[in-house]
Amino acid sequence: MSVSEAQGTSALAALSDGLATAVEIAGRSVVRVDGRRRQSASGIIWSADGLIVTASHVVERDEDVKIGLPDGSTVAAKLVGRDPGTDLALLRAEKAVGTPIGKNTAARAGQLALIVARPFEGIMTSLGVVAAIGGAVRTVRGKLDGLIWTDATFYPGFSGAPLVDATGSLVGVATSRFGGGQGTGAAIPLSVVETSIAALLSHGRIKQGFLGVGSQLIALPAALAQKLGRGEGSSALLIVSVEPDGPAEKAGFIVGDLLAALDGQAVANTDELRDLLSPERVGKTVTASIVRGGEPRDLSVTIGERS
Repeated sequence: MSVSEAQGTSALAALSDGLATAVEIAGRSVVRVDGRRRQSASGIIWSADGLIVTASHVVERDEDVKIGLPDGSTVAAKLVGRDPGTDLALLRAEKAVGTPIGKNTAARAGQLALIVARPFEGIMTSLGVVAAIGGAVRTVRGKLDGLIWTDATFYPGFSGAPLVDATGSLVGVATSRFGGGQGTGAAIPLSVVETSIAALLSHGRIKQGFLGVGSQLIALPAALAQKLGRGEGSSALLIVSVEPDGPAEKAGFIVGDLLAALDGQAVANTDELRDLLSPERVGKTVTASIVRGGEPRDLSVTIGERS
C-alpha cells in the first residue's frame, strides 16, 4: 500500500469513527414515542426533567403516550401542547428521562447530516448532507420558512428524530410531513423549534390570528390600483361576510369593502392575509387599509385569536 493510499484509508477510518461517535452521542438523547396505533416514532430529550420534543403528526392521543428510553425502560408521558403549523409536539414524561440533546446554532448547506432515530428499542441512523436551507412551505398556520432539506433517508419511524451534525449536536427535527420529493426530506430548524417550545410551555398552543371576515379575490381596476399606489394587474380582497361581534365588525368593516393592506402590508390574496394573521399580531391593534365606495380609508382593528 502506498503512502497516499494509507493516508486515505486512515482519513476514511477517522471519518467513519467520528460519525459513529456522533450517532452514539445523539442516541443518548433519542427516545421511542408510542403515540399512535401504527408505527412507533422518535423523540428528543429536550430537558432532564422530562420534556420530549417530537413530530405532532405521530402523536394521535393526548394521554397514555409511552416513551421508550435509551436504557430500555418505558415511561408514560402526556401532551403539553402541539403546533400543527410546524408539525411539532411537546410531551412531558412522568419522571426525568436522561440526557438532553446538545444543540448547534444553525445548519449549513453542504454539511454532513445524520438522522438518529429510535423507532424501536435500538438506534437507527441514516447519513446525508444538508441539501438546502430555506424556501417556504404553506401550512395551516401560514408559511413555514427556513426548512432544512436533506437527502438522508427517512425510514419508517424517523419523524420526530433529531437531524444532527458531525458532532452529534441538534440542528433540526426530522419530519415526513413536509416531504420534498426526489429523495429529500425536511427538518424543522432549531430556531423554529425553540420558538414553538417556548410558546407551548407558556400557552399549550400556538396562537392564530383571527379577523372574522369572508373574502374573495378580485382584480383592482387600473384607476383604483393607481390610487392605492399599486401596479397594473394588482388584486385585493372583497369582503363578502363579516362575523357578528368579531374583530372586523368591531372595527367597522362592512360587506362590500375591499381589503387592500393590513398593518402596512399589501394584501393581494387570502394566503397573504393568513400570513399576516400571525401569532405575534394576536391582540395587537393595527391599521387595515380598505376601499369603500371607491375611496380609500383606514380602519383600526384589534386582531383576535382563533379558537
